[in-house]
Amino acid sequence: MFEVLTSFGGLIIVLIFLLGMAIKIVQEYERGVVFRLGRLVGAKGPGLFLIIPFVDRMVKVDLRVVTLDIPAQEAITKDNVTVKVNAVAYFRVINPEAAIVQVEDYRRATWQIAQTTLRSVLGQSELDELLAHREEINQKLQRIIDEQTEPWGIKVSIVEVKDVELPDTMKRAMARQAEAEREKRAKIIHAEGEFQASQTLRQAASVISEEPAAIQLRYLQTLTEIAVEKNSTIIFPVPLDFVKAFIQSAGQKTE
Repeated sequence: MFEVLTSFGGLIIVLIFLLGMAIKIVQEYERGVVFRLGRLVGAKGPGLFLIIPFVDRMVKVDLRVVTLDIPAQEAITKDNVTVKVNAVAYFRVINPEAAIVQVEDYRRATWQIAQTTLRSVLGQSELDELLAHREEINQKLQRIIDEQTEPWGIKVSIVEVKDVELPDTMKRAMARQAEAEREKRAKIIHAEGEFQASQTLRQAASVISEEPAAIQLRYLQTLTEIAVEKNSTIIFPVPLDFVKAFIQSAGQKTE
């Protein structure tokens, strides 16, 4: 009797052990890829399900977005400038079966592809494009990496260039270029102001020439503006035509 109870207890323990191996629980953000005797059965979950002990094998795959930090890559741009650029990529698994079957380690593979693509895109871009049109570079990186990782069941959603490190000589050259550009704009603005002023003076001279008395009114207005300060010396120019009129009037009276 004792031997029967012992055997029955051992059987219960074995059943409990097998049941524990058969019951699998997968979280909401995970999927369980099941292999039966080495052949792919499919992805299961989330929740609780059963597998056949010693026959089935399950591999869990995380479906959450993964932040991949791409280390700084040193490359030579299209215009022969050495730069060091680092970036960050965001991807997630959309096909758990492909992520396990098609590639050995999808995280490491995506990391390597991201580094290679970053160096390649830097070599095809000019420095001005990298600095001024970074959004286009980001979209190009995202598109290339996503196309290469798509067979692995990976979806790359965002790739962002974080920092562009330039040599000190290039920084000084860019500073001189920016200063020269500002001086150029200042000279152009000054020249445009002089041109507009000359056009306005030309129009004013044309108006005054139509009515000679207007120049006298302008002289009187100038005197009014200068006479505000009582301690100033006023030198008032008198046109020769105005003096000639007085001389002619005095000559007529003499005759």
